[in-house]
Amino acid sequence: MANKISQITRRNIFDFIQVESFWWAGRLEEADFLSRLFDLQEIESFDSRFPNAAGDIWQHRINNPNDWEDNWIFHDERFNLLKCDDSIFLNFLCEMIHPLVRNESSEVNKLLQIFNDNLIEDNFEVIEKIRISGKPIFVGRLKITGKESIVKKNNDIKRILNADYVTQQMNLMESSIENSPHISIGLAKELIETCCKSIFDDREEYYDKNWDLSKLMKETTKLLKLTPDDIPNEAKAATSIKQILGSLSSVVQGIGEVRNEYGSGHGKDGKFKGLQPRHAKLAVGAASTLAIYLLETHEIKK
Repeated sequence: MANKISQITRRNIFDFIQVESFWWAGRLEEADFLSRLFDLQEIESFDSRFPNAAGDIWQHRINNPNDWEDNWIFHDERFNLLKCDDSIFLNFLCEMIHPLVRNESSEVNKLLQIFNDNLIEDNFEVIEKIRISGKPIFVGRLKITGKESIVKKNNDIKRILNADYVTQQMNLMESSIENSPHISIGLAKELIETCCKSIFDDREEYYDKNWDLSKLMKETTKLLKLTPDDIPNEAKAATSIKQILGSLSSVVQGIGEVRNEYGSGHGKDGKFKGLQPRHAKLAVGAASTLAIYLLETHEIKK
């Protein structure tokens, strides 16, 4: 990431942490916390008696804990949190609310609010990426233009399907758009597959597990009576409706082809170059819109 998070934003976050009396290392010893992010053996010592930062920290924070102030890390030039790359700074924040570091949900939520209330000024955010054993793992990223629309759609899908697996996949799809577009594209295809199969299962109808995505979509539209032939010619705006329904297969085919070429489903050679986040947003947005349409139609007609 480019260095776009200002020093003002970083200082504000550190000031809030200190005012609210949050301990940055949580349940861990300071060296243990930092070793999750930095190679302390390779960072210089400010004390000539020790070869590296690991010994330095032990001497002045464990052996003589009053040598340095508690929040020394916010200003230590070796770690340079006020000027380091955005990715390093965001990783530091995410580690502060990692479940191994902090297990009180109230503290996690408060810190998350502090982070995002300040990061928004530079168009960044910290969001939940995935859950492990019911605990959230966070990632920092540049905010996505149009993200609110995608998130709303995905929340609607989670509400309708109400499945932990789907929720995990949706969270991963959203969080991967900026940093790993190929993962989001692969998950967009899987989202449509999951929605179609869920509709068949809920209606206790048979589907062939060997159907490809296009065939699965075609049979789902038949099951829901969403084919152009199901719209009577006398219906209002019949021509437009038929045109939209006819294009559903094209959307699915396009997502499937993009996934096969650029998504996460197949191994790539060393020269592989993925698409940009905007392409992932297009695939995710199209898949989410289509999934909501299918699921809502299923709910209404059921």
